[in-house]
Formats: sequence, structure tokens, C-alpha cells
Amino acid sequence: MPNSDLLPSLLSKLNENQLALEAAIMELTLWVEQRGDADVADNVRGALVAIDRNEEFIKMTHAVMMTPE
Repeated sequence: MPNSDLLPSLLSKLNENQLALEAAIMELTLWVEQRGDADVADNVRGALVAIDRNEEFIKMTHAVMMTPE
């Protein structure tokens, strides 16, 4: 199997990892917020915006790579 055939699978796995990390970080954010540190929770939510932005790009790239030529 050529290396180029592995790229769509790699992108898919990276996206899955990214979503899992985002969910875990959000759980921690809620835990911190419940304990009264809203500033830290807001900072983390701000950082999660980058994950959301990058997720869209990964999805688009994966879709393009999976499109038959």
C-alpha cells in the first residue's frame, strides 16, 4: 500500500483523537468552573475554539482526499 493511501486514515484518526481530547478538556473545564474558577474555565473555552476551527479543516481535507479522482 502506497503511503499516500494511508493519509485519509491518518486524518480520520487524528480527527477522532482531537474530538476525544476536546471532550475530555471540556469535562475538566466544567469541573474547574463548578469549583469556582470561572476565569480559568473561560480561558480553556477560548483555547477550545482553535480545536473547533481546526476540526473543520481536517474534515474538509479528509473529504477531499476520499473523493475519487
